[in-house]
Amino acid sequence: MALAALSSYLGIGMLLRLLKHQQLMLDIPNERSSHSQPIPRGGGMIIVLLSLSGIMLFTLLYQPEDMLPVGLLVLGGFCVAIVSWRDDIRPLSNRVRFATHIFAAILVVIALASWRQVTLPFVNSTNLGWLGIPLTIIWVVGLINAYNFMDGIDGLAGGVAVVAGLGWALIGWYLHVPMITIFGVILAASSLGFLGHNWHPARIFMGDVGSAYLGYAFAVMPLLALFFLPNQEQSNALTVFFIGILLVWPFLFDTVFTISRRLLNGEKVWTAHRSHLYQRLVINGYPHHVVALLYIGLAFCGLISALALVLDLPGSIFILLIWIPLLCVALWRFVLYKESSMQHQFTQYEKR
Repeated sequence: MALAALSSYLGIGMLLRLLKHQQLMLDIPNERSSHSQPIPRGGGMIIVLLSLSGIMLFTLLYQPEDMLPVGLLVLGGFCVAIVSWRDDIRPLSNRVRFATHIFAAILVVIALASWRQVTLPFVNSTNLGWLGIPLTIIWVVGLINAYNFMDGIDGLAGGVAVVAGLGWALIGWYLHVPMITIFGVILAASSLGFLGHNWHPARIFMGDVGSAYLGYAFAVMPLLALFFLPNQEQSNALTVFFIGILLVWPFLFDTVFTISRRLLNGEKVWTAHRSHLYQRLVINGYPHHVVALLYIGLAFCGLISALALVLDLPGSIFILLIWIPLLCVALWRFVLYKESSMQHQFTQYEKR
């Protein structure tokens, strides 16, 4: 892990110097930006290269019989990364980006198959049949874009990636799935190395190449875990799916909540905005690193809940059904409280 983190830190440092020297891929501040100076973007490419090469090398050395499915997953991640890198250089149309995301999701289905069944609490197993294919594609494409939406301030996307990667590494170790452990360790370590350059004030941004790829990687993780679990443990589909949600739940909640709110307000959800909960906290006075630490802490709560679930601790399902929804409500109410407080202060200032 230390080697991957050091490689990431040094690799991003070299990329940063190159981009600055060539004046390439500079993120110019605009009315929606959370920074005031031009900052290079695209640092996430190092995370992509380290994690994809690492998982391919591990497969080649220790599980060569699985080279085909892993190769398809790597191809999907590479396609997402390359299109996102191109989008960082010069914006592409939404059609091109979404078509690539769907193609990558189809590769995942071909490589690992789709969700076949779910077992809801207090309900018998339900066979999804052919519905598992579109649901899997929606899951992969949705998380790619949710993670991309949430990469808007220093340290946020990288910090949550460290927690989520560490969570998958621990769960892969417990489930005896070394592929998941290795992939999780490399993602966590390379993201940690990236944070050395991206923590506030950031010297380089992750860019779509990093955020979209991380969304893809964390969407693939639960399907990869199911693929390598022994046949007698395939009934753990619900547990693994919940783990996939829990380890990135702050990003999923913020995205779903914000999109739903904008739809109810009649806004065009595909247009740029600054109405995510994390953005609203920054607008109302919280520094980047404070908001990033808040979301990292929330993600860590998800990691603890995921470990309780996979260890089958008493009451873990009840904790899951109560604890996470309470945290969602608490985050929403905290943002509203902060906005109300700032508005009150502004009103008092105007009266003077």
